[in-house]
Amino acid sequence: MIIETFSREETAALGRQLGEQAEAGGVYCLIGDLGTGKTVFTQGFAAGLGVEGPVNSPTFTIVQEYMGSRMPLYHFDVYRLEEPEEMDEIGFDEYLFGEGVCLIEWAERIREILPERRTEIRIEKDPEKGFDYRRIRIDEFE
Repeated sequence: MIIETFSREETAALGRQLGEQAEAGGVYCLIGDLGTGKTVFTQGFAAGLGVEGPVNSPTFTIVQEYMGSRMPLYHFDVYRLEEPEEMDEIGFDEYLFGEGVCLIEWAERIREILPERRTEIRIEKDPEKGFDYRRIRIDEFE
């Protein structure tokens, strides 16, 4: 499925919609260059799970846990990882099989350890269509 958004608010609203539909055990993989709106999308997604308060990218801590009114959000940013195996050090499997939802920014960096069942969300910019334009492709893998 491909969705186009034309503002930060629309990108966040799409994230919120997916967050409202998310189920425990879900794995959402965000793929996109710097500045494409992964964190904006994540903030909307968190709101859809009932997370209150600020949501920021956990670039230096790798994972940030948020308690939503519906379920927890395990928000990963794996940009700084050298090797996918570093995820073992933070107990990645425990998060995958936990009671919440995993949302992973820069997921392509750990593709070989991602579960087969996941949702990939690719966010791209196109400056010719406007500064806030985003093309968002959502693929379900079973």
